[in-house]
Amino acid sequence: VVALGNARQKARDAKRVSDIKQIQSALDLYATEKGGYPTLAAPKALGEDLKCLDDSATGLVASCTAEAVKFMGTVPAHPTSAGDVSYTYTSPAACVTAGAGTTCTDYTITFRLEGTTGDLKNTDATATIDCSATSAGITCS
Repeated sequence: VVALGNARQKARDAKRVSDIKQIQSALDLYATEKGGYPTLAAPKALGEDLKCLDDSATGLVASCTAEAVKFMGTVPAHPTSAGDVSYTYTSPAACVTAGAGTTCTDYTITFRLEGTTGDLKNTDATATIDCSATSAGITCS
């Protein structure tokens, strides 16, 4: 039973990392075409509040229309487990302050892992690992 629980935890964490890398790739495609990353006025949950990455000016949207979906048709939601948190997309404060039409050069996606996965290791004694993804990569603490 313990081994099964550990295997499930590792599978959820592997899915989380895979999801984030997939989202990063779609965001990079968006930035290449649009000249920057989507700007949101407030942090939003990916896969829950924001379901698509489309060709609109805002990029990340709550509902998908087939004709507009270009970069990611369905933004993945995090796999559920106890104490889990959503994948949360945040625009840099400078972009939010500048307002609509601002070209953002970065973003932050925060998420949580349940254990060590690949090179993403827990740097403190807590059971969960808080991670963030930016255009530069993924880091955990």
